[in-house]
Amino acid sequence: MNSLRNWLSTIGICASLLMLVNVEPEFAAQDQSSRLHVNVVLVQLNVAVTDHKGHYISGLKPEDFVITEDKIPEKIATFEEGNAARKGGDSIPAHPEAVAGNSLVAESTASGSLSNGKLSPVSGADIFILFDTSNYMYRGFVYAQDAISDFVRSMDDADKIAFYSYSRDLSRATALTPDRFKVVNGVRSTVAGDDAALYNSLLLTVKDAAPLTGKKAIVVFSNGPDNASSVPPEDVAELAQSTGTIIYLVSTHLAQEDPVSTAAFERMSKVTGGKAYFAGNWSKSKQAFASIREDLGHLYSISYYPQPNTNRGWRAITVKLVGKALQKYHIRTRDGYSLQQQTQVNAESLLTPGPELAPRQ
Repeated sequence: MNSLRNWLSTIGICASLLMLVNVEPEFAAQDQSSRLHVNVVLVQLNVAVTDHKGHYISGLKPEDFVITEDKIPEKIATFEEGNAARKGGDSIPAHPEAVAGNSLVAESTASGSLSNGKLSPVSGADIFILFDTSNYMYRGFVYAQDAISDFVRSMDDADKIAFYSYSRDLSRATALTPDRFKVVNGVRSTVAGDDAALYNSLLLTVKDAAPLTGKKAIVVFSNGPDNASSVPPEDVAELAQSTGTIIYLVSTHLAQEDPVSTAAFERMSKVTGGKAYFAGNWSKSKQAFASIREDLGHLYSISYYPQPNTNRGWRAITVKLVGKALQKYHIRTRDGYSLQQQTQVNAESLLTPGPELAPRQ
């Protein structure tokens, strides 16, 4: 618990997204080469819009969204729609003239308002796969490897993937890479073993993802409850929310038999804008991975520069659609973030992945 608070304090004001802009050197007498003074942060949201049947709504525009932070209206700085159209996803255009999958990048002006946007290539996501290799996994180990390998191969070419596994300790098998062969090779090299410290390992994975900008997600495959962590799931959820990291959890019926784990899994995924899936067999596990792939492909990535706000703690975010025709749709995204009162941050730890992202030798 203390280590989490210390780390959050180090992250400082950038914990909301880690997107740094307009930084100035802090000309201190000590360590001036690695210290920055942060003037502005850019908060990024990943937003899913669906109808009452769960179909994704594509073709929305920046003016279709209203964002408030602590009830203060915010101006959209950048807007990008997911890569669903390129993948042939199941979506419904919200406007007849809209083309699903187009990316609209709205450049921010000095006043913070939108300028004329232009179509640009859709950027990929950074995806961390966290695989349960504890002793819960003995019976279905090969089937789980197959399901994860198929998921890796199915991801969009623009996405980068890292593969981690966990039992009592976290193993970083493959760093973020577009090379699917390396990732699958990491999946195939895993072996089942010790107790399951899911929350400890998930917290470390969120920490690795925190410095990255843009769309980022952690996909967890768990075959049972956590029985070895010292970190509570609430700490994991808070850090993931504050760093804009989506958590998806795919769990088997073994975890679902534990009501405490079920509630924790659902809570962590929901507050970060992700989903929790409880699969009773390997066929349903593959369906869950396919659903995650489609969800990532349909997310709207929206960012804004926060308006002046005296609140230095938790800031609540609300996203709504404009107009009666769109208000019937459902929105899923994170509901806020914690802003730490800290004016100095370590530039190296924030702007580069650091040694944690290197494959374990």
